[in-house]
Amino acid sequence: MRLVHLADLHLGFRQYQRLTAAGVNQREADVESTIQRAAAQITALAPDVIVIGGDVFHTVRPSNPAILHAFRVLLEWRTQLPHTKIVMVAGNHDAPRTSETGCILGLFREIGVHVADADAEQFTFPELSLAVLAVPDVPGIVRPSLVPPEGFRHRVLLMHGEVAGMLPAHMASPERAALEIPIDALHVDQWSYIALGHYHVYREVAPRAYYSGSIDYTSSNPWGELQEEREHRVPGKGFIEHDLVSGAHRFHPVMPARALRDLTPIDATGMSAADLDGAIRARVETAPGGIDQCVVRLTVHNAPRHIVRELDHAALREFRKRAMHFQLDTHRPTPIAHRVAGGAAIRRATLADVVADRLRERVLTSGIERDALVSLGLHYLQQAEQAAMAALPTVDG
Repeated sequence: MRLVHLADLHLGFRQYQRLTAAGVNQREADVESTIQRAAAQITALAPDVIVIGGDVFHTVRPSNPAILHAFRVLLEWRTQLPHTKIVMVAGNHDAPRTSETGCILGLFREIGVHVADADAEQFTFPELSLAVLAVPDVPGIVRPSLVPPEGFRHRVLLMHGEVAGMLPAHMASPERAALEIPIDALHVDQWSYIALGHYHVYREVAPRAYYSGSIDYTSSNPWGELQEEREHRVPGKGFIEHDLVSGAHRFHPVMPARALRDLTPIDATGMSAADLDGAIRARVETAPGGIDQCVVRLTVHNAPRHIVRELDHAALREFRKRAMHFQLDTHRPTPIAHRVAGGAAIRRATLADVVADRLRERVLTSGIERDALVSLGLHYLQQAEQAAMAALPTVDG
């Protein structure tokens, strides 16, 4: 009894400003291509059950092409895998804010897909001795007790939501904190398998309880997802195949239609603009796999504002032309921590604070008044800063 678990397709996802020759957002087209690749892999596996853990679409009102693509994928499964059971739940991206609006996922009932889009539903398949409790992520839902029914050998919980303590800081949302599911509420030991959606990185929550992760990089912070995948040694995006009888478990990677490249960060401490230009070009030219037609980020730490303004912007435009998207993240030096009088409070020291501190600590020859020296030093610093800012070139774009 083999089950395939996927989630967070986010059809209709759009990002950046590049368009295809047909006028479609390039990232939207990329996601559709990746999902088509995943669908072909699943068809080849011919599982007994396919469960989809929500966020089929990126928005409540997806575009017609996104709806058509989802319809074609599901219809292909219905045609090629006529005996495979397909169950899906609505995720928070699928669910309308008002009950009067209705959820687009209901359309797929017409081709034999079992859909829970408004309330939790129990789907039973006696010929397989299988029960699936499907719990959507919709506003105002009364979450049922997450326990399986009696009389079935195989018991699957399918739901979209946040299991407490599982999501990293960059995905956590204060608005959804009240919707977190305590892990003990899952009653893990009573289920054959728990299929979860919402978290975009493959992760085991408990024995036989997993987030499958998304099919492509469709969050607002794909770089955070890449970092998590590296930390947890996850081989990218994909879906899960799980045998309900033997317990055999496998994550199937799916190659995204477009590569993401998070280049090795640069520490610009002490660099001139020319030095930093050279370091940026070196990172680009030595990037494994290259940057052409990729989504690329390069982070630069400790880069003062005037150095960033003096960078070779023609070279940066060249990189942006080569890549599908080139993102240069620059971060200014962190100011030195400064302890105020009394030693109780800490604030970030400005350059003026540092200069004043050094002048107050300096050994003076007789006849020099310290307060006057500090005031004069701060006056010269202000003049130097004003002169530097006036000399900076204007950068277009």
